[in-house]
Parts: sequence; C-alpha cells; structure tokens
Amino acid sequence: MEIQTPEFDQSMLINAAPTRVLTAFVDPEALATWWRVMRSVTTARVMGVFAVEWAPTIDADEVLGRLGGIFHGTVMEYVPGRELFIGNAWWIPPDGDPIGPMALAVSCRMDGPACRLRVRQTGFEEGQRWRRYYTVIAGGWRSSLAALKEYLEK
Repeated sequence: MEIQTPEFDQSMLINAAPTRVLTAFVDPEALATWWRVMRSVTTARVMGVFAVEWAPTIDADEVLGRLGGIFHGTVMEYVPGRELFIGNAWWIPPDGDPIGPMALAVSCRMDGPACRLRVRQTGFEEGQRWRRYYTVIAGGWRSSLAALKEYLEK
C-alpha cells in the first residue's frame, strides 16, 4: 500500500478573465489585498524571482512556531493568462528552520464563461514539520483563494 504524501491541490471557478486571475499572483497590490502579504518581489518571467512576505503571527503553532515569514522560489515557467510554475520554493518561518524545497503550480483555463483556477503546492520530506505544514497551509490557501475570488469578482 502506497503512503500518500501531503500536498495542496485545489481548483475553483472565478468569474474573471484568466489573464486577470494569473496576474493577481504576481501583482504587488493584488497580492497585498487577497494574500495579505506585507511585501513582494515577483518577476513574471523564466528565472525570475518570486518572493512574498507575511507579518509574523502573534500566536505560535505547536510544531511550526509562529507563522508568517517568507515564501520564495524561482519562476520556472510563466505563460500570461495560462500558467505560473515556481520551483525551488522554500518557506522561511519567522523562527526555526526553512521548509523546502517545494513547487507551486498555478494554472488557468476557460471553463464555460468562467476561469478555472488550479493551485497545487507539492514537495515533501517525511517528518512531523512537513506534515503539519501541509495541514496548516491547506486552511490558509482555502481562505486566501476565497479572498482572491472575491477580489477578482467585485
């Protein structure tokens, strides 16, 4: 029996053009609004930088410590309105050791009159911190993607 490795994979329909949806992942103002990042440096081209930073949380997770910190990687693929792939990605928490490497894949395609957005984050090494990381980010991604949908549809 194969053991399932944790990952985050979700798709949703957004009533917006795919170019607007994908741009929201690389535009500093959009990232500040829907993903609540304090700062971001995103270069939407191959070998570009992708770095976002959140304020550290006051409360600490029992395994990961305080949340927030920095998520950074390298843009390996970018097709406007279609695809963003970030490789060699790491989460650097406010306290403690980084978690990585990971990959973040964002894709958009038309699905009827709406855009079907898919966000998939992968990368895993066996251990309590990795398993807890995916448990924690799943909730964070779900609320952030709901905020993205609201932001783009208003």
